[in-house]
Amino acid sequence: MLRLKDASALCYRFFDVADSADLEQCRALLSGAGSGVRRVGFSRAGSAYVQLPNAPLAADLGARPLTVLGRVREVQLGVRLFDHGCLAIVMRVPIDAGQSLDEVAPFADELYDSKAIDVLATDELARLRTLLGPAFEHPHLWEHHEEYTVLCVRAFETKPQATEVLADPALAKLILGEVGPVALSERETREVLEHHHSYTNEDLALMEWNAAFLYEPSGSEDIVDLLEIANAQLLELRYFDSVLDGELTRVYDGIDMNKGSILYSPYRKVLRELMQTVIELSEFIERVENALKIVGDVYLARVYESAVLQLRVKQWTEQVSRKHRLLVQTYGLLKGELDHDRSLTLELMVVVLILLEILVALVQVRGH
Repeated sequence: MLRLKDASALCYRFFDVADSADLEQCRALLSGAGSGVRRVGFSRAGSAYVQLPNAPLAADLGARPLTVLGRVREVQLGVRLFDHGCLAIVMRVPIDAGQSLDEVAPFADELYDSKAIDVLATDELARLRTLLGPAFEHPHLWEHHEEYTVLCVRAFETKPQATEVLADPALAKLILGEVGPVALSERETREVLEHHHSYTNEDLALMEWNAAFLYEPSGSEDIVDLLEIANAQLLELRYFDSVLDGELTRVYDGIDMNKGSILYSPYRKVLRELMQTVIELSEFIERVENALKIVGDVYLARVYESAVLQLRVKQWTEQVSRKHRLLVQTYGLLKGELDHDRSLTLELMVVVLILLEILVALVQVRGH
């Protein structure tokens, strides 16, 4: 039975706090507050094929107490900042050595939905929003957030190969947070373990929609950084989806409520606001989608693609793109309606001018 020797859990809470963030200004503010700050970057071989146009910012925030399963533990707190307005609070929670994967499952299950983590993250978020407010453009706080947990194992008591770790019957239940005595079905186990990758025979990366399991004896956290980026993209896509729903509803309500006349179009204000919204959303969507660029089929690229697949990022991208196209089409229809109204107004003015000229001519004839 595999037993842990060096392991910890990274618990994330992702929040949307602004339309965009000036990362260099954030660096200065965090450094001034005494935090160690760095830009996220990849170090393993082949990482040149995964590019970060504006790499996220990572900062250490010190130790905090956290109660898990009735026991107070000291956790290391950190923050990740993305230029598209996402802020992530991360907590590194130590996992006791000597436990099997089956014994760790209740601990992991508690972390997946821990209210104590939510409270700690919310408190730290409030402090950071105050500190970093000057670096945020159009600051706000979306009511929803994303949660994700990465179980990081640097060493077992033995030195198992990736196939041995993957064959442990407790692994699938661990990543799902299943703590009951009933075993998972073969199909469920197969589907959970399907998205796994190994660069060597002695490392393993396994992704699910709510959590990931990493066995990385080298200590590299490149895959952790990739998972952070993928989750930040998911949060922003969900946020944009909500914004688009609100904009579509507002536009439709504006069309229904406004009544015009032959000399006045009711759509001018709606059209002006809609044009501004379309431009802003186009910019935001492009920034999120370009947060990470893959230019080669290497290990990190394959891991990232699996993470995107498990988090359903592509489905959210398609949904946001569809609603964005609908908003653009609505803009086109309203603009066509406005142009038509303008043409009618011009034609009416021409007719009025002609009638005035005829009237003036008739008055002059009668005067003679």
